[in-house]
Amino acid sequence: MTNADDADNATDGTVVRKSKAKPGERRMAILQAFAAMLEQPMAERVTTAALAKRLDVSEAALYRQFASKAQMLDALITFTEDSLLGLAGKVGEPGAVGLDGREACRKVVLLSLQFAQANPGMVRVLVGDALVFEQARLTERVNLLFDKLESVLRAHWRHWADQSGDATPTASAQSRADLLVSFLRGRLHAFVRSDWQQAPVAGADAHLAVLLR
Repeated sequence: MTNADDADNATDGTVVRKSKAKPGERRMAILQAFAAMLEQPMAERVTTAALAKRLDVSEAALYRQFASKAQMLDALITFTEDSLLGLAGKVGEPGAVGLDGREACRKVVLLSLQFAQANPGMVRVLVGDALVFEQARLTERVNLLFDKLESVLRAHWRHWADQSGDATPTASAQSRADLLVSFLRGRLHAFVRSDWQQAPVAGADAHLAVLLR
């Protein structure tokens, strides 16, 4: 006996089996659809019912891959964190020979803005719009992500401040990293509030030139 979900009848009466997606592929398809729904301008809160309808599956099928909507959001946050910290890592380790700490800070922020521009759905998660009425720990995870980015920026600036003879390199690094993360978060909020019209990278170089003086 063949389940209707697993096979179609060919014109000659034989049964042609559909290739089943692997579990990892099914999970990725769900997350991609979820992110795409978040990208819609003025998007309302995405429900599992709406997500299931978009994917043309039952809600039960979603829950076979993710135990809850919170788990889906967790996965999106993990993807975003891995991506942003991975991009920051490509800039180079703080204190690496030949790496200018101030220029490293500029690159980390610009790469983060470029990622945001390419992934609007993730931005709704980062600014908290997608987390309204969700578990508080998800917001804490996003805040921790920004803390990690700030730590990277602080380390780069501290190295540059040391080389530049700054009398208070630790304090300078702390204030400058805080300022840069505030700038980054402000750009993300503006991107969302403008319904994706205010591109995060537009004019960012000029603003960073001022912030990194």
